[in-house]
Amino acid sequence: MKKILFSFLSLVMVFFTGGCVNFGTVDSAARNGKESVTLRIAWWGEQPRHDYTLEVIDLFEKKYPYIKIEPEYLNWDDYWKRLAPMAAANQLPDIVQMDLLYLKPYSDMLEDLTPYMDQNIIKTDSISNTILSGGKIGQNLYGMPLGLNAPAVIVDTELLASAADDFTVKNWSWNDFQEVTLQVHKEKSIYGTNGMKPPEVFFSYYLRTKGENLYNVNGTGLGYEDDQLFIDYFDMQLRLLEQGAFPRPDVTEQIKGIEDELLINQQSPISWGYSNQYMGFLQAAHRPLELIAPPGPGQDMGLTVKPSMLFSMPKSSKNKEAAALFINFFINDIEANRIIKGERGVPVSTKVVEKIETDLSDDEKKVFDYVKKVKNKTMIVEKADPLGSIEVVRLLHDLSEQILFKKITPSEGAKQFRTEANNILSRNKM
Repeated sequence: MKKILFSFLSLVMVFFTGGCVNFGTVDSAARNGKESVTLRIAWWGEQPRHDYTLEVIDLFEKKYPYIKIEPEYLNWDDYWKRLAPMAAANQLPDIVQMDLLYLKPYSDMLEDLTPYMDQNIIKTDSISNTILSGGKIGQNLYGMPLGLNAPAVIVDTELLASAADDFTVKNWSWNDFQEVTLQVHKEKSIYGTNGMKPPEVFFSYYLRTKGENLYNVNGTGLGYEDDQLFIDYFDMQLRLLEQGAFPRPDVTEQIKGIEDELLINQQSPISWGYSNQYMGFLQAAHRPLELIAPPGPGQDMGLTVKPSMLFSMPKSSKNKEAAALFINFFINDIEANRIIKGERGVPVSTKVVEKIETDLSDDEKKVFDYVKKVKNKTMIVEKADPLGSIEVVRLLHDLSEQILFKKITPSEGAKQFRTEANNILSRNKM
């Protein structure tokens, strides 16, 4: 396991330049009782997330005046580039925001949160075991889920209707999706959709609608046998691209933040993403948007709920009890969650949901209702991706771009993906 971990860290650090850069100053003093404690807490996100998280930190510091928080935040890409060298130097912050893609590679360095639940420092009486399982590896809870989201499509209905007034997004199919994106491009000379990124999310969704999965149960290989599924999925994108309805990778690569998104700039009426992104899009667009399920058939099989992100505590932290108090505050405090309003996903605590639902706007309720509907239909909560999945995801991104740049065919991409992904995942058999 250690060999795999250091291999992973080396792989990530290839993409980090400038040496080992800390998020902030490490608090090396051991603290006891009510003596002053400094916690370093790191997360990724865009400016609205940073702003409200700082408000939540202020609330926490008022409740626990002996605990001082040093916030450390970056965008997604820079976050993981900086986290890897800190992990290698055993200098991780006391609390790190974690993603299911990275949970297993980092797990050797993370504290099992179960004892803090058993001591009632982290209260989970209103959180189901199914939801908690999203942060578990084996019997150990290495990440506390902060919220739930689900794959979704955000739609500018007014822009869509201006090009396809007879189109309905209710119970739409993949054929419907292709037809409407082509019609939008024909009528408006804009893209009919964004780039359906990230591919690992929506190719996985597509596979599940067909009764298949991206990974097998043991994480030792791909979970589907028929490469025609890969071919059909990317053939669809290629057809739309060739007719001008789908953006090339060099267009989507220019999107650095939500303000650059095609939907925000009315260059597409459809944007694929996660449910918790809806409010950010709505606030940036300054016009009505809708939140709908991706195309079907097979939506009930394809949709899952996912811990949008997790809080993890590294073993190297010298302030574990204080860190546990903050995690508990973040998931259970009513006032804190009135500030968060589900931006990190619908709260995992049923008590919190009940208390804050009445304070939500109609648009905020749409997100809560969407996730509730998916959860009630599936109750499949995504868990940590297998070791090697970071490399598999990078491979899928690369092949997707090669297909869309017409450097390889979907058939060639399917074969290459199977060969290389299975080679990567086969290490888990050892």
